[in-house]
Amino acid sequence: MSPSRLEAFSDGVIAIIITIMVLDMKVPDNAHVEALKPVLPVFLSYVLSFVYVGIYWNNHHHLFKAAGTIDGAIMWANLHLLFWLSLFPFATGWMGENNFAPLPMALYGAVLLLAAIAYYILQRLIVARQGKDSKLSASIGRDVKGKFSPILYAAGIVLSF
Repeated sequence: MSPSRLEAFSDGVIAIIITIMVLDMKVPDNAHVEALKPVLPVFLSYVLSFVYVGIYWNNHHHLFKAAGTIDGAIMWANLHLLFWLSLFPFATGWMGENNFAPLPMALYGAVLLLAAIAYYILQRLIVARQGKDSKLSASIGRDVKGKFSPILYAAGIVLSF
């Protein structure tokens, strides 16, 4: 199967995720600058999540452009990633609405960690399908950043308390 259909589906899901996140931001009830102060944590959490979702969207795009063909395992791994990404609006909203309280921040970190693990699984399956000598495998290389990020997410979960 060609990856284009899966990529289009994923693009649609990611667009909906971003839309849900922005719709969770409530408009202040007056036109004074002081009215923005209470929504600042929600806005900052939105910006952070928008950047994360954008990074996943960009990396996902490049991964599937290099994928060649896909199989059922890759399709399920992609759904696994989309599941964790779809929780970003909830975790983002909860964190922002509660002024970065420990439990919402820990949940946000857990969602980031699980999305990173899901992306790693997806990436490994695509590389395995292409072979260790493929261009994709060479371009990913040792992927130190990809392996170090989950450690930081786990540390962030612990430090949120």
